[in-house]
Amino acid sequence: MTGLMSFLAGTFGSALLIIVLWDSFEVIILPRRVTRRARLSRLFYRGSWRAWCVLARQITQTKRRERYLGVYGPLSLLVLLAIWATGVIIGFALLHWSLGSAVATSSGESGFGIDLYMSGTTFFTLGLGDVVPRSTPARVLTVIEAGTGFALLAGVIGYLPVVYTAFSRRESNISLLDARASSPSTAAELLRRHARAGSLPDLTELFREWERWSAEVLESHVSYPVLCYFRSQHDNQSWLGSLTTILDAAAFTIAGLDGVSQWQAELTFAMARHSVVDLAQILNAPPNRPPMERLSTTDFERLTGWMEAAGATLRDRADFSRRLTELRALYEPYVHSLAGRLLVTLPPWIRTSPSVDNWRTSAWERSTGKLPRSIFADPGEDEHVG
Repeated sequence: MTGLMSFLAGTFGSALLIIVLWDSFEVIILPRRVTRRARLSRLFYRGSWRAWCVLARQITQTKRRERYLGVYGPLSLLVLLAIWATGVIIGFALLHWSLGSAVATSSGESGFGIDLYMSGTTFFTLGLGDVVPRSTPARVLTVIEAGTGFALLAGVIGYLPVVYTAFSRRESNISLLDARASSPSTAAELLRRHARAGSLPDLTELFREWERWSAEVLESHVSYPVLCYFRSQHDNQSWLGSLTTILDAAAFTIAGLDGVSQWQAELTFAMARHSVVDLAQILNAPPNRPPMERLSTTDFERLTGWMEAAGATLRDRADFSRRLTELRALYEPYVHSLAGRLLVTLPPWIRTSPSVDNWRTSAWERSTGKLPRSIFADPGEDEHVG
């Protein structure tokens, strides 16, 4: 091999190792946002998710599409690990090659193929002994690669439990929202059910819990953006849909609903909006206003009418509508953009079709006829509001 070829191989191998190892450090170890756009993992997720979505849009059945989309998050972690491992193996093989292929089999064979095999067995610490380094630099590289492979695999082993713990914590509050706000959750159901039960003050504590939940989601999903692609257990639930429901309910409360702590509603709204804005930036999803109005004037009148009928006290109606419109403009463009990026359906303010709460269903029972209706629906009223 000529001197120029040796130099180019060594340079490319070193650059490849730096790119891969620094990217794995940022993904696994570094607990903060990385704003640099030229990143291996960013390019991987952007390209692979777009390709995944192209196929997902061809699936018309909702449940099948959700199952397909639900595979992407966990699978992408395994593929990214494979990319890192491949990059490290090739990088060290190039370094061995640049040193003149100073490794050989017992039969004396050498070359880039043997360097690649040597690098692979060293990375995975197999220690087969059928290929050995023949020079001091080659031995040093072998020791460094063995340590690098062990450190990378150990880091991934420690990384996965953190990711799945954060996912589990995220999903707990989403499941708890089911009986309070229906499935899929809507702000109208959340507000109506609490008002009908005479439990509007309990919304204060609910908002407090979701303020903390929003902060945890922001911290975990900024540190580990792959969590954004993890789907919820039920097809009709999502972390973005639940967060949108809380933003809707908090905005309605701030705009003019008495009986709930305005201060707590404002704190929750601020934290929840902070989460969606930052995550939209992480996923490169610029704000984009929904093409259709999520809360029409007619629906607004219906919602306020239901709340008043349930015993809630609302402030001046004209000012109420104006303030609610202003608050919605602060977050709806972001949640709409995130929904488009993640292929998530945003919940409406008011359900337009019948649905059954998840807690009422099982694999053997789809009817709610034998279950107490209580505040969840009035006798003679459709299962959905309105």
